[in-house]
Amino acid sequence: MNKKDNSKSNIDTETVKGFGDEWEKFDQSTLSLKEKKEIFESYFSIFPWHLINKKSKGFDLGCGSGRWAELVAPKVGELYCIDPSSSIEIAKRNLTHLNNCIFQKESVDTMKIKENSMDFGYSLGVLHHIPDTKEALKKCVSKLKPGAPFLVYLYYALENRPFWFKALWLLSNYLRKFISKLPFSLRYFISQIISAVVYFPLARLAFIFQQFKFDTNKFPLSEYRNKSFYTMRTDALDRFGTKLEQRFTSDEIEKMMMEVGLEGIHFRESAPFWCALGYKK
Repeated sequence: MNKKDNSKSNIDTETVKGFGDEWEKFDQSTLSLKEKKEIFESYFSIFPWHLINKKSKGFDLGCGSGRWAELVAPKVGELYCIDPSSSIEIAKRNLTHLNNCIFQKESVDTMKIKENSMDFGYSLGVLHHIPDTKEALKKCVSKLKPGAPFLVYLYYALENRPFWFKALWLLSNYLRKFISKLPFSLRYFISQIISAVVYFPLARLAFIFQQFKFDTNKFPLSEYRNKSFYTMRTDALDRFGTKLEQRFTSDEIEKMMMEVGLEGIHFRESAPFWCALGYKK
């Protein structure tokens, strides 16, 4: 885990700008509602909806285009949508039909939410792109009321994968480190080639094998076997175009969550890895 210089904000400005560019390219407005709900469920399957109602107030840290907020907001009283990038304008546009979203163009350090005030919170695929992930998580937890749930998704360290899978990932990571340093136009162009020649073929191969009752869970990119090419294109840009990326084992995530004041921690046992839920002490 990277340590943060306390004299500086806990933010990587290049990464933030990159996500703004990404969501402008893929604002998720053409993603089908069916697929959006399926992806949403894969993240929120462990979320305790029975604790949430129309009076609940919560926050979405790193809301991006607002794709998760669109499905959460109708279930709650108020939802704070927080993002430091230009994508906050895209979220506003995508969520114009909802009147209970409050938008803040802020970082995890500067979000304007009172401490101990929120009934729930979540941050999916965001905190591993922040220099000090643990400190960012601590900031999130400070906004929650005691007993409030917090859902987080952090990239896994592939600890549950075989050696050959890790070797393939290592090769792809060298490629990411090169691509992510290029201008956005080139990052976008190369990521779209990767989505077409790597993501799509492997995902469709996994889909075919699944039809013949093979277990495809350990196939590379098998999680895309039932997803659209649009999602593959989005995620290829996300994966290879992002400069700052950190990965954690489930043990590291659990320890980190406990150290920032969460308890009752449990994980989703299937992909995406790792989704974890905890409750503020």
